[in-house]
Amino acid sequence: MTDLLPFIAGLPKAELHVHHVGSASPRIVSELAARHPDSKVPTDLEALADYFSFTDFAHFIEVYLSVVDLVRTPDDVRLLTFEVARDMARQNIRYAELTVTPFSSTRRGIPEQGFMEAIEDARKAAETELDVILRWCFDIPGEAGLDAAEETARLAVDLRPEGLVSFGLGGPEIGVPRPQFKPYFDRAIAAGLRSVPHAGETTGPETVWDALNDLRAERIGHGTSSTKDPKLLAHLAEHRIPLEVCPTSNIATRAVATLDEHPIKEMVEAGVLVTVNSDDPPMFGTDLNNEYAVAARLLQLDERGVAALAKNAVEASFLDAAGKARIAAEIDAYTERRPAN
Repeated sequence: MTDLLPFIAGLPKAELHVHHVGSASPRIVSELAARHPDSKVPTDLEALADYFSFTDFAHFIEVYLSVVDLVRTPDDVRLLTFEVARDMARQNIRYAELTVTPFSSTRRGIPEQGFMEAIEDARKAAETELDVILRWCFDIPGEAGLDAAEETARLAVDLRPEGLVSFGLGGPEIGVPRPQFKPYFDRAIAAGLRSVPHAGETTGPETVWDALNDLRAERIGHGTSSTKDPKLLAHLAEHRIPLEVCPTSNIATRAVATLDEHPIKEMVEAGVLVTVNSDDPPMFGTDLNNEYAVAARLLQLDERGVAALAKNAVEASFLDAAGKARIAAEIDAYTERRPAN
């Protein structure tokens, strides 16, 4: 297969499943750790690489939360957010829906209004200075229970920042049933937010059904186990409900044993709208360009196939129609300019 990396690097892209704190580059994590020396997170870049080696999903959550604890002030929030956008710009990501967990910051003492102002200031600067459009998904950290759900719903509905478009649910799935969060999703949906919970990553397809039936999911975060239920795959395909697929993440957290066993091909063959995403890229030693290269190999795609995959993310996004048309046209123009192989 022709090396697709140069093509992917220049391809305009959208990303729909990428976490705010989880996108902190080693440089930014190191800088935040130096600001807060009481943390156990190492400041040395080589040591950080070892620190981000996970034994299982529970260990990943433990490490992830230790990085969350480095974000303690509105200035930390603003720095992190703008630097994430800068990394996206380097990858030609034009639009991203960044999953933000405000509860994790407000419970650590960051004033809620200061938090909202920090992410919004970074969002506006990213669009002006970097040509990256950011939108927010506020997600419930499922492991923190219903108090976190109540607080996240309140922050999303009552203090809704301009860039907020959706409402999600992250964290562990095992022992955290989806139906208990129905009232909070109902409130967010009534306020005009879109439903995008994680489901079926470390549990079976029944969790995806719960997300669809109880949380009225419009997209599914991960949905890795969906291929174990042909009726579910058919439902996702028929109703054009996208899956936010994150291949390297699934390997890093041991949700899937090896890349060659990843179910992305089965999803595509079933007619499901698949989008490719990086999840927590620096923590998993990846970025969106690499995830497209992985997907291209698993799906045996050429340049036009990769471009079609990029357009899936645009279609599945919550960007307005004019914005979708603009990025889709960019993808088409870029692909047409490429010399034939």
